[in-house]
Amino acid sequence: MAKYQIVLVRHGESEWNQKNLFCGWFDADLSSTGIEEGRNAGKMLKEKAFTFDVAFTSVLKRAIKTLYLIQDELELHWIPVIRHWRLNERHYGALQGLNKSETAAKYGEAQVKIWRRSYDIPPPPLEPTDPRSSTNERKYQEFDSSVVPAHECLKDTIARVLPYWHDVIVPTIKESEF
Repeated sequence: MAKYQIVLVRHGESEWNQKNLFCGWFDADLSSTGIEEGRNAGKMLKEKAFTFDVAFTSVLKRAIKTLYLIQDELELHWIPVIRHWRLNERHYGALQGLNKSETAAKYGEAQVKIWRRSYDIPPPPLEPTDPRSSTNERKYQEFDSSVVPAHECLKDTIARVLPYWHDVIVPTIKESEF
């Protein structure tokens, strides 16, 4: 049986993380701290002698840039990078762009915790007409709007990511000749 190593890395701190805003699918850039975190992740992987044959990332620039910083440290710019929206982080719906502390003050800590941490209760949806809606972004316009979420609970996020894991990532790793 073949042995595979898979490394999962969360993106570095985004500008919205730094401002304590719900980010979700908003395409926030990395903060200066996030850039340093990406470099440090690459340095740590290099110190541990990791190398990679292929990389997967979401279509969010904070994730893409974090991956690039890691590739830069490892001198692996040449490996295939597969980007897909199904690897995006959880969609926070109408909470996207709101300050986390102010939202807790408005709706109560308990309600915000339910929206953030419960398995099957999503936050309020982001209406398609809202300028923050992902359906307005060019990178998602090739998809039927019913596929692009307006909000997600953890159950929804798993339902979006897991088929991609089974149908694309696992076969790519197993069948690749990298």
